[in-house]
Amino acid sequence: MERKNFKHSMQLRVRSYEVDWQGVVHNSNYVRYFEAARIEYLRAIGWPVDRQSIVGESKVVLVRHEIDYRSAASFDDVLTVYTRTSTLGRTSFAMEGIIEDAASGRRVAQTISVHVWLDPGSDRPQPVPEVFRQKVQAFEGDAVTVRSLDAPDGA
Repeated sequence: MERKNFKHSMQLRVRSYEVDWQGVVHNSNYVRYFEAARIEYLRAIGWPVDRQSIVGESKVVLVRHEIDYRSAASFDDVLTVYTRTSTLGRTSFAMEGIIEDAASGRRVAQTISVHVWLDPGSDRPQPVPEVFRQKVQAFEGDAVTVRSLDAPDGA
């Protein structure tokens, strides 16, 4: 996962209640950090982030989320979370993320997540909307892999 491929970032400061008895950020908090960054990424590309966009004509569900922990973060560390869409499939898309210590650039964690677009009535996969595809492609440029709409999904 190359940091140079990421165009979006946000920063956060580790809060006291996110640290476990060992003095490091509890692993469950990285899920929250990556989720917050994905939401900010959607805003950055111009995708509406509100109740209607989440439970409207379609819905998006997380079907895979892997996190690799590289080094520990501690209370009051400032972290930079980088986010990108790496693949657009027919009914799904993959996102990647990196967390780095803002002061040192040390990699703390990285993730890949796969999201599937569903029809809210049937909960069956439906094609990723063209307008979403266009917004991602405009933001990511050549950094995103776009699969043919005729190809089976496997993002």
